[in-house]
Amino acid sequence: MRQQRAGAAYDREILRLALPAFGALAAEPLYVLADTAIVGHLGIRPLGGLGVAGAVLSVAFGLFNFLAYGTTATVARRVGAGDPKGAAEHGVAGIWLAAGLGLALAVIGLAVSGPVVTAMGASARVAPYARTYLRISLLGAPFVLLALAGTGYLRGLQDTRTPLFIALASNGLNLVLEIVLVYGIHLGIAGSAWGTVIAQVCAALAYLAIVRHNVRASGASARPDRAQLREAGSVGAFLTVRTGSLLLAFTAATSIAARIGDAQVGAHQIAFQLWLLLALCLDAIAIAGQAIVGRALGADDAEHTRAASRRMLEWGIMAGLVLGLAVAALDPLLALAFTRDAAVRSELRPVLLAVALMQPIGGAVFVLDGILIGAGDVRYLALAMTAATVCFVPCALTVLATGAGLIALWGALLVFMLARLVGMGHRYLGDQWLVTGAPAT
Repeated sequence: MRQQRAGAAYDREILRLALPAFGALAAEPLYVLADTAIVGHLGIRPLGGLGVAGAVLSVAFGLFNFLAYGTTATVARRVGAGDPKGAAEHGVAGIWLAAGLGLALAVIGLAVSGPVVTAMGASARVAPYARTYLRISLLGAPFVLLALAGTGYLRGLQDTRTPLFIALASNGLNLVLEIVLVYGIHLGIAGSAWGTVIAQVCAALAYLAIVRHNVRASGASARPDRAQLREAGSVGAFLTVRTGSLLLAFTAATSIAARIGDAQVGAHQIAFQLWLLLALCLDAIAIAGQAIVGRALGADDAEHTRAASRRMLEWGIMAGLVLGLAVAALDPLLALAFTRDAAVRSELRPVLLAVALMQPIGGAVFVLDGILIGAGDVRYLALAMTAATVCFVPCALTVLATGAGLIALWGALLVFMLARLVGMGHRYLGDQWLVTGAPAT
């Protein structure tokens, strides 16, 4: 009975954090969805330009996700240790780091935007639209990164609702601005980019206002602190290796699918986008894990950390099973919903079964990732992700060399996920990650 009550308490805490986190995660792709819907009516060339620029921006911004994840873990530890001033000061450090990296990304990105568009293989007809969208969007880079740091700070404070509200409000503003700028003022694809940048500026300002209020309330300093910046930068370096390895594996998979054939790359794109959508559901539990584990370890409560982590793992695996069964059951309908091409459907259906099979594994992997990030075990995470990528690469190259086909390529991705599960599962079963107390800076 006592275990049931404890489990119910963990469930309430997990749901309180995970459900708004899922809403915020699901809201973010709406930026691209709104851009796609609006630019799509301008013609195939602007739409192609958006596709090229959007792919570049996704990778560029994705590499800086550590600003959210690393900030969440450290702030949560300080909250657990009863140190609101330290939590606010680390939030400030994240903001300063985000501002500096955002400005550097904007400057460097603008300088190399032309060659990058060319390297992406954009045709002479599409390239001007891609450059226009990319260059305007890069002006918003500092604000995108500021919002990432602000999101991580609030998650560390055990608040996932405010990021949801900000995400919904900024997406609504983005949609209105794009309609006015593209169709009202007739700015074309440039109007779409400017609408998104303005919305990103507003979101960043909202986070800055919240951080400023908390800094004043806690008596913290708003000036950059070298020790805090070094800590944030060190965590960020390891998480960048982790994220970069992940992006490398999936980018390589898409490149190999394109070399297998047109129908195969079409089926791969559909399956991969579905996989990403399902990953949002599972990643919400991982975000709860970052916040809960960080706070519990900061409070010197290893027993609560272990028990809550075990419960979140159960949630992740159960959610993965449900999602996997849903994909398997809807396999024929999903193939029909996404494409009318018989060749693509023929390639897609067996891959959808692979996607279904990967969901329970993904549920465990994503939650373990969140637990270890919350524990600040980022050095090990970087090594584990690199090792998983090393396992994936020869499998993928074998698929390419033998022409084994798309299902074999997804088999290589399954190897990647299993390698991640083994690496992180081994770490979780030990106690090296259970380091209690707030970090000393």
